Amino acid sequence: MSEHAATTTTTPDAGNPVTILSASECWDLLASAAFGRLVTSVDGQPEIFPVNFVVQDRTVLFRTAEGTKLVSAAINNHVLFEADDHGVAEGWSVILKGMTRTLRTNEEVARAEQAQLLPWTATLKQHYVRIQPLSITGRRFRFGPEPERESSFA
Repeated sequence: MSEHAATTTTTPDAGNPVTILSASECWDLLASAAFGRLVTSVDGQPEIFPVNFVVQDRTVLFRTAEGTKLVSAAINNHVLFEADDHGVAEGWSVILKGMTRTLRTNEEVARAEQAQLLPWTATLKQHYVRIQPLSITGRRFRFGPEPERESSFA
């Protein structure tokens, strides 16, 4: 896995309201979230699906029922996954590029079930999908007013 992120981070400040996160911090932030977005292609068109998920062994794991999400994840296995969060003063966003794989063997499913990933909706979601990362990037944002524009008019 290539990790296209800096190895250290700095806290955003007024002079630098956006900072690049390390791969390790990206994984820590992903692990603190429970809701993200799966971006894939269905019939040649971009699609985005909200999913609840967990991080397990530096992979993203989600469950799905039969249907578009599962089929697109199995057929078009190159995906993006994004999760973010924010408070009053700052926020973050992490993007994972990876490949999906539907878990099929008893061992794979047993390992996934250890994550105790429960569906948020009252639907039967029998299939586990794991996103194996190719790269992970993230940014932290410090909120504040827009800086004054320099006048370029004479």
